[in-house]
Parts: sequence; C-alpha cells; structure tokens
Amino acid sequence: MLEAPGRLLPRPMSLSLAPEGELGFLIDPVGPGTRALSAARPGDRIAVLGPLGNGFHRVEIPLLVGGGVGVAPFPYLSEWLGGPRALLGFRSAWHAEAAALVPNAEVVLEPTYVTEVMPRGYDVLACGPEPMLAAVRTLEPAAQLAWEAPMACGFGACHGCVVEIEGRLRRLCVEGPVLCAAESRLRPSSSRA
Repeated sequence: MLEAPGRLLPRPMSLSLAPEGELGFLIDPVGPGTRALSAARPGDRIAVLGPLGNGFHRVEIPLLVGGGVGVAPFPYLSEWLGGPRALLGFRSAWHAEAAALVPNAEVVLEPTYVTEVMPRGYDVLACGPEPMLAAVRTLEPAAQLAWEAPMACGFGACHGCVVEIEGRLRRLCVEGPVLCAAESRLRPSSSRA
C-alpha cells in the first residue's frame, strides 16, 4: 500500500518493477489519492506497506491475462516466471502503452476482450476488473485470480476489502488478493470481459 503526501488513507498498489534500490508502481490517476501519488516528485516521502496477503504461485505453463490497470503486477511477475506469454486487454490505445512493460505481451483493445481470444492449455494467472475475472473463471476454473479491491488498513481489521468466497467472507489484504478461481464466488456482472 502507498500513502501519498498529504493523504490520510493509503492506496493498494501492486508492485510493477523492482530494480535494485527502487520500487516501481503503475498508477492510473483517477481520484485524489492516485493523483497525489502521481504528482509526487523526487525527494517526496511516500509511505510503503507491504507485501500484504498472498501472491501468485509458480505454475508449469503460465499465461498472464490482464485487463486495464490490472496489468500492474505483470512486469515483476513476468520476470519472476521467466518471461511467459501475456494477453492484455485495454479500453484505449493510450492505456495499452502500459503493455510495453510486460515482455511477450499480446494486446487487445475494446470492443475485443481478452477472454474472447484467450488460448487454452495454459495455467492462467489473471488480474483485472471483476467482470474479466468472472469470465476467466468460467473458462479456466483452476486460474489464479488477483482481485482488485479498496483497502484501508492492510491488516484485516477494518474489513474494507472483504469478498465472499464459498459462502465465507474473506479479507483480501490477508487471505488474497490472489485466490484460486474454483474457490471464488464472483458476482455476475452485466459487463463483458
């Protein structure tokens, strides 16, 4: 989690890059907190809390499937996994510029969705909006899904990041954010993924 200068609550962010002595994050400045983070300059102090919860596990034949800012963990994850194939979806060419950070990435733009072109025979590691995760879950029940959710404390005390899994409420900052698709009860959405 990152706490921007002058902001009370930290924002949950996935680590994108970690060159020696540095940490890199992919941030879409859509609200006051993320705009404050994006406006930070060299020398500004940003509080960092993490890692939190559980991340992706190594798999035999990985395929990274991401949507929008959900591609944020993939540069770091791709390096850890040895540069596997990646399929990334974006709503615009401007947003798709983030794909340059992910080796071996294939990009699709709306109105095409990653789940429409997702190949079979891979161990899927997915991160993106909930409708995309629901569609990935339907296609690949063994996929590892990284949920995106607001978080406040990062320790499970506030219950601000709770999702329902198999009829139980789970805190993503402690038990997630990566969950097995077969265990996740994703609410159906009217949006396509």
